[in-house]
Amino acid sequence: MCVPGYNLVDEPWLTVRPVDGGPPVELGIAEALARAHEFEGIVVEFSTQLPALLRQVLLPVVAHATGAPETLRVKGERLTQNGGFAESERKRLQFYLDEHRAKFDLFGQAAPFAQVAGLRTAKDETKGSATLVATAASGNNVPLFASRTDADPLDLTPAQAAHWLVHAHCWDTAAIKTGVVGDDQVKAGKTTGNPTGPLGQLGVIVPTGRTLYETLLLNLPVTPPSVLGTPQWTRGPHGPSWTARAAEGLLDLWTWQARRIRLIPHQNDAGQLRVARVVISAGDRLTRLPEQEPHTAWTFTAPVKKSVSALPERRPRRHTQGKAAWRGLDALLAPTRQSADGAFETSVLLDEVSGLQESGKLGADYPLQVETFGVVYGTQSAVVEDVIHDAIPLPLLALHQDSEAHQLLLDAAEQAELLARAVNNLSADLRRAAGTDPIPWDKGQRPGDLLLHSLDPLVRRLLAGVRDAGDDEDVLERGRLAWEQVAHRHVWEAANTLLLAAPATTFGGRTLDQSGTSGRAQTYRLGTAGANFRRQVDEILPRHADAVRQAAAAREAGTGPDLNPEPAPGADFDY
Repeated sequence: MCVPGYNLVDEPWLTVRPVDGGPPVELGIAEALARAHEFEGIVVEFSTQLPALLRQVLLPVVAHATGAPETLRVKGERLTQNGGFAESERKRLQFYLDEHRAKFDLFGQAAPFAQVAGLRTAKDETKGSATLVATAASGNNVPLFASRTDADPLDLTPAQAAHWLVHAHCWDTAAIKTGVVGDDQVKAGKTTGNPTGPLGQLGVIVPTGRTLYETLLLNLPVTPPSVLGTPQWTRGPHGPSWTARAAEGLLDLWTWQARRIRLIPHQNDAGQLRVARVVISAGDRLTRLPEQEPHTAWTFTAPVKKSVSALPERRPRRHTQGKAAWRGLDALLAPTRQSADGAFETSVLLDEVSGLQESGKLGADYPLQVETFGVVYGTQSAVVEDVIHDAIPLPLLALHQDSEAHQLLLDAAEQAELLARAVNNLSADLRRAAGTDPIPWDKGQRPGDLLLHSLDPLVRRLLAGVRDAGDDEDVLERGRLAWEQVAHRHVWEAANTLLLAAPATTFGGRTLDQSGTSGRAQTYRLGTAGANFRRQVDEILPRHADAVRQAAAAREAGTGPDLNPEPAPGADFDY
């Protein structure tokens, strides 16, 4: 049966959200790029599809058709002077898409987009399209509370199939893949040792602007033509065989074919084009991650092989499951940063944003958002256990290490962590006083986790307030005090819950033999636990503690009004 084509250049498969707040609209690549300044961004069904669409489709088209910025100055001019693609750039984009139109046909006979024509197994076996879908039950990959089973058919629209196709190239699980005809590395009908898709090995960071156009420019790193490379659709038809190799330029990296895939379309009873069966096999393997990978931060760790000349190893910094993006500010806010946990380096893209602000191309009040993405794999990376996604406002001035905004945000993030630790210590001391063991750090939910959850919206407001404050140090100082005031209130609400729940036996407490640690007996009781907690909180929040002491001294001396020991935050940081 002859199946009609579905060309991604024109077919409405990208959902975009208008700047004016109207309903989302569906467009092809050509119109979405030509009108990129009219849309806030792309709407996706599943969060991790966004970086896949950017890297596998939109960014490579823009970079290959119009060129990547060769200097930071050029990047700033393109970002700020046009508002959208200039008329000459729109013509180049349209010419490029017309020239390569055949390569963007999702069901093309000779070279279907991001697939291998005629890909098949020795027995012509296929799998359900759920194999593509990270949220669907497929084989051993059964999401929690999944409402369907592997046996249930899953008819994907061409748009859905295209989204999950590029998602698989970026995020697919590892382990065993189906062996196909023409792959000389197949053994017993299978290929083993497959890594996850390239993005699955990163903590992905995507800066976003006010419009889709700005987001595209923010995600185009300064790249000389000599290292730009070419995208997969210009490299000739892919066959079933694959190789382990290094990426040949940025566009090769972005459009990396981590799997060999074939979508099998059909028309349902209503004549609608659908995809219910697929073939997925092993694809190219990156031998090393390029140092210019722009969508991740980096961690420097001690070398595995110890020697005098050995240099620290530079590895992508993965996001932590259940941890808000602001809790990783230490790795986002500076070109390099040394902390107790090691040395960090922010992403190339955020470093360039810092340079754009410093050169005056972006104002300090530019509403930059940073979105973070990651996948948590389980059982030898063969199943998807969880997906990480967060978005935070990021003040541009905070990207400069010597700025007050930078230090304020790092201090606030550290204070939140220390307050959570103080609450956990209080819980542990009260449990010991009651005759039970503390909650293990890796089992159950500790009260500090609940505190961090309650502080989360406050830190996000602080981020927005710091952006609005700019470099006004007086306003930033008021912001510091306001943050400490609300943090103090929340930490004591958490503590009072624990103190009120403590049994009467904690008044007398319990003495434990600490010969295995300090070598002496230690008595734990409610009063001591509360006093230690108060001391820790005052040390963590020194501005609040000073304000309380000053207010108490003023009341005692009668030299001022009856000040509230916890004054309301200033208008600039209204919590």
